[in-house]
This record gives sequence, C-alpha cells and structure tokens, in this order.
Amino acid sequence: MAYDPKSLQRVFETAAPPDMELMFKPMFGGIMAYADGKAFASLSSVGLALKLSGDDYTGLLAVPGARPLQYTPDMPPSKSYVVVPEALLADHDALRPWIVRGAANLKPAKPRKARAR
Repeated sequence: MAYDPKSLQRVFETAAPPDMELMFKPMFGGIMAYADGKAFASLSSVGLALKLSGDDYTGLLAVPGARPLQYTPDMPPSKSYVVVPEALLADHDALRPWIVRGAANLKPAKPRKARAR
C-alpha cells in the first residue's frame, strides 16, 4: 500500500502530544519530522517510520505489522527506523507513546565550536 506523506503528517500531528514542538521538512519525495531540530520520523509512500533504538526499536518491531524501514526492496532494512503498522496509524492513543519514545531517543546536540575571527 502506498501512503500519502501529507496525510501521514496529519495523523502524526494529531497523535503527537500537544506540547511537543514539531517541525516538518520535505525530503526526497516524503517528509521528515523533527523534534528539537533533529529528524526522528520519516513520512513517505512506504509509511510512517519512527527512529528508535534499543528496546524501543525491538518493542515496536514486535507489534504485528511493524517492519524495518526500506524505501525500496533492494535497500538493506534500516537498523534505526521502524515502519508503524496500519493499526497504530488508526489509533492515535496507541501511536502517541511511540512518538514520545522516538523523540526521547534523540541525542542532545553537540555544542558548536566557536569560529575563529
């Protein structure tokens, strides 16, 4: 099934906690979702994929219908992005904790080095 990234963005915005500051940018025919300036979700024709690690990655993969992100069949499966199953897209209350976990997995920004003048 091919998804419409704009429709997935509406699902994502509705399911995300109201106090979460999100930003969306077009990328490679899809849309990337950002929290704190860092990408943590891919919205594409493949579906909504969340960037997760460790137990969160394994936990979402255990949900029936979830799978590692692959934009094309010849690409290796992602080791950090998991495509959210259809059932979670339809259940915003069930999707919300996964969005929160994705944002929580973001590493803090590295301090920028001052430029020499």
